[in-house]
Amino acid sequence: MTLVAGTSLRISPLARRGGLKAAERRTGWLFLLPALTAFAIVILTPFLRALGLGFTRYDLQTPEPVFVGLANFRTILATPEILGAFATTALYVVFATAGSVVLGLAWALILNQPFRGRAALRALSLIPWVLPSTVTAFVWGWIFNSRFGVLNALLLSMGAIPYPTAWLSTPSGAMTAIVMTKVWFSIPLFMSFFLAGLQSLDKEQIEAARVDGAGNRAILTDHILPHLRPVLLVVVVLGVIGNLQHFDTIFALTGGGPVRATSVLSIEVYRRAFDQWDIGMASAIGLLWVATILPAAYFYLRHLLRGA
Repeated sequence: MTLVAGTSLRISPLARRGGLKAAERRTGWLFLLPALTAFAIVILTPFLRALGLGFTRYDLQTPEPVFVGLANFRTILATPEILGAFATTALYVVFATAGSVVLGLAWALILNQPFRGRAALRALSLIPWVLPSTVTAFVWGWIFNSRFGVLNALLLSMGAIPYPTAWLSTPSGAMTAIVMTKVWFSIPLFMSFFLAGLQSLDKEQIEAARVDGAGNRAILTDHILPHLRPVLLVVVVLGVIGNLQHFDTIFALTGGGPVRATSVLSIEVYRRAFDQWDIGMASAIGLLWVATILPAAYFYLRHLLRGA
């Protein structure tokens, strides 16, 4: 900075407070303030409240929370019903995620091919995703209904079963139903991710591979899947996180039954909190539930930050 004789150095108020970058930072924090306030009220405060209640006894016989340390967690480890919820959740997440990814990729490969009516079929493929989850549960509840369900009618007409089957009344049938419902609901979203990735694939590379004699299987494994690897990684992580949190259609379709066969962690927390009014135990299960989601969430955020 050059001083001119006979003039005094004037420092602007902006410069006195740290310059333009400091002003930009303050403006940025002001823009973030509404979102941070909403986050603190809606997410952070309930989480901290649940974190504290997880170490207390707070049920119908104990109207005020009483600190019990790790007693709730020891009870969880000694209760087969709750441990079974973890196993049921793992089974559901594996099959629902795998089914959604495989069928979403297959449907994206079909819709990526040129044929008449492709645009209309792409639009119609999004219908399951835009339907409310309760409507989805009602539709699949009708499909699996033992008396007038379309699945029994179809199988009886084909001679595949001798009499109507109560699908939702058996553990395997109920688990199959909630997995198929979730897969049907998730295919449009996953298909959109894969289709966007396929649009960026170099078509000349595929044509050159076909000229060299590569078949469909070789093109899929040597060219398409390596190109879609970043998309595939994000889709799998998002699928795992979403299925670990899933509640609405499972509760509407089976309510966690029969005999707790579809009682995933979200159903178990709801049952403990609002059926049995054991808030302390529900909070402890919820904390363990969050702990199962955190690794996938951390992996996803790290991947996003690396991409940014």
